[in-house]
Amino acid sequence: MLKRLAALHPRTIDLSLGRIERLLAALGHPERALPPVIHVAGTNGKGSVVAYLRAMFEAAGLRAHAYTSPHLVRFHERIRVAGRLISERTLADVLRTCEDANTGAPITFFEITTAAAFLAFSRVPAEVTLLEVGLGGRLDATNVIARPAVTVITPVSLDHQHFLGRTLAAIAAEKAGILKPGVPAVIGPQHAVAAREIAEAARKAQAPLIGYGGDFRARRTEDGRLVLMEKGKRSTWPAPALPGEHQYANAAVALVAAWAFADPRLHPDALARGVAGAEWPARLQRLGDGRRSRALARRGFKVWLDGGHNPHAGRALARTLARWREVAPRTPVYLVCGMVQGKDPRGFLAPLARHATAVWTVPVPEEHAGIPAVELAGIARTLGLPATAMGSIGQAFATLGRRRPGHVLVAGSLYLAGALLAAEGPTARIR
Repeated sequence: MLKRLAALHPRTIDLSLGRIERLLAALGHPERALPPVIHVAGTNGKGSVVAYLRAMFEAAGLRAHAYTSPHLVRFHERIRVAGRLISERTLADVLRTCEDANTGAPITFFEITTAAAFLAFSRVPAEVTLLEVGLGGRLDATNVIARPAVTVITPVSLDHQHFLGRTLAAIAAEKAGILKPGVPAVIGPQHAVAAREIAEAARKAQAPLIGYGGDFRARRTEDGRLVLMEKGKRSTWPAPALPGEHQYANAAVALVAAWAFADPRLHPDALARGVAGAEWPARLQRLGDGRRSRALARRGFKVWLDGGHNPHAGRALARTLARWREVAPRTPVYLVCGMVQGKDPRGFLAPLARHATAVWTVPVPEEHAGIPAVELAGIARTLGLPATAMGSIGQAFATLGRRRPGHVLVAGSLYLAGALLAAEGPTARIR
C-alpha cells in the first residue's frame, strides 16, 4: 500500500498545503482532535529534541504521540501512538481510510502519510502530540495546526536549498513559518542571519520568543552534567543520554520547551529522567553487538553511527571528534561515509578532516541517488584526508579490521544509517 500511495503524485516533494487541507477536510479534520501539539522545525536537532521531550513526558507518566521522519528501517518508526510504534493493523487501516478519502487525487506520499498519522493520533487519548516538520515549515504538511501549545526551531543551516531557498535567511524564513500568534516559540542556537530572520517573523506573527543565548543557554560541566541558565536562574541536570557535545543545547531546548508547555505534571524529576534516558537511533549511536559491527567491537574498536549529512552536522560531529582526540590523542578516528546527491560533501567533511585519521567512502542504498564512492573519496583527498572508495559498508569494516583499533564513525546519510541498522539485525531493532 505504501508503494501505491507514493505513486499518487509524480514528485516526491512538492511543498503546498492545499492538498493535505483538502484531504483532512474529507477525513473530518482529525488534526483538530489532537492532544496539545509541540511543533518542531529546524535543520539539525529536530529529532533529538523530540526524543528528549518524549522521554520527559513518559517519565512523568504522560502519554505522548510522536510523528518524525524519515524512518531508518521500517516506516512504522515515523508514527508513535501513545508511546508505541504504530501497529501493522492500525497503519493499514488509517492508510486505507486516507486513500479512500483522497479518491485518487494528486497528493504527495508525505502528505497522505501525515494525514494518516493525524488520524491515528485522533483516535487514541494522549497528553501531548510531538510533531516534527518534514521539510521547511511554512508549507510543510505538518503546518496545519492552527494553535499549537509550543513551537520550537532548532539550529537552521543550509540544506535542501533547491526547495527552501539559496540563502540562510530564506531558509530561516521558511522554518519560521510555523510560528503562531501568542504561541511561545523556543529557539535553539542560531547563526546571526537566521536569528534575525526568525525574530522578524516572530514579531510579525506576534509570537513570544524564548531564544538560546539570550533567554537561556547551556554548558557542559567537567563531569559531563548539563548546566542550564534560564532567566538568571542556574539549574544542573544529568548528562544528556544522546552522545555528542551538540546534545547539551538540544537537551536544553527540550527542557525549556517542556517548561513552556506548562503542565504541572512535568516535575523536575521527570525532566531529569527524560534528559538522562532519551533514545534516538543513528544520533551518535554506539554499535557493537550487531552482525556488521560485532567483529570490530571484539577487536577493540568503538563503532558509532550518525545520520548527520550537512555542514552544520559536520561541525557538530567535529566537536565530538575533537573531544575524543583530547581524551585519547593517540587513538585513531576512522570515518565511513556515504552521501546522497544534492548534499554538500565538502562542507560536511571539511570540519571532520581536521580530526579524522582516514575515511572509507561507500555507496548509499541503491534506491537513493548517491554520490559515487570514488567521487566522494576524491573530495576527501582534496581536504587532506586519506580516502579509500569501497563497494559497501561490509567491505569497509573488513578493511578497517586490519587497522589499529580506534573510533569508527559511520555518517553522511540517514539512508546509509538505516541500511547499517537493518544489516545489524535484531539487536539494532527500533522499538
